[in-house]
Amino acid sequence: MSTDSPPISFSYQSFYKIRDISAIKVWLAEVCTLEGFVLKSINYVICDDEYLLDINNNFLQHDTLTDIITFDLSAKPHLVEGEIYVSWERVRENAPLFHTSVQKEFRRVLLHGLLHLCGHGDGSKKEKEAMRAREDLYLASFPKK
Repeated sequence: MSTDSPPISFSYQSFYKIRDISAIKVWLAEVCTLEGFVLKSINYVICDDEYLLDINNNFLQHDTLTDIITFDLSAKPHLVEGEIYVSWERVRENAPLFHTSVQKEFRRVLLHGLLHLCGHGDGSKKEKEAMRAREDLYLASFPKK
């Protein structure tokens, strides 16, 4: 494992406490490699519902709350470059609905965005099931303390 920090950044629309950022970055970079992609850069923007709803309305013409929006900025196949917006409020509210911790749900959402950048969809029931299985596989590989 490289000691260089992966080209993954986190920006905050307002303050949210996130544990294990270094481990999360390394883990996401490893997932990217396992998916057969080269990681150029990902900027995760952690925000609230209102901020993400505005993006959803303006860019996707969807007037609904969501936990994540992914923008693929890569110019070449098998190269990951993008911006991923995550609603911390959705993550916090969804965690108990999915019977999981906020931190694990947060990792799932981060991973979900990365998997979209790696070409995985979730538009159909079959794609959603495949996405969830892939998420479960990689979540199980997150380093335990």
